[in-house]
Amino acid sequence: MITIRHCFICDLKDDPKLIAEYRAYHNEVWPEIIQSIKNAGIVDMEIYLHANRLYMIMEVGKDYDAETKAKNDAENPKVQEWEKLMWQYQQAIPSAKPGQKWVPMERIFKL
Repeated sequence: MITIRHCFICDLKDDPKLIAEYRAYHNEVWPEIIQSIKNAGIVDMEIYLHANRLYMIMEVGKDYDAETKAKNDAENPKVQEWEKLMWQYQQAIPSAKPGQKWVPMERIFKL
């Protein structure tokens, strides 16, 4: 299967207690969220943490469409509940556009 990699960045609020809670939620992501991710054509996803900065790497299949995923997420009450909960821990990076949560990263090197 051919996949395409997308990388994003987001910050957490710089509070050790909140970061610990965020980690705990990601140790047991709700099944509805996992299903939503898979249904969108995302075949693999990893989130890395350094201090309060998050890095997300997504591998998507040929059927993935970001606009369709956004539309489906907006119509899914469980996804909206999760996103609202996560936003209690997350914050936009300084260069984010208004309303932008996860900011796409630009690849500048590949071996």
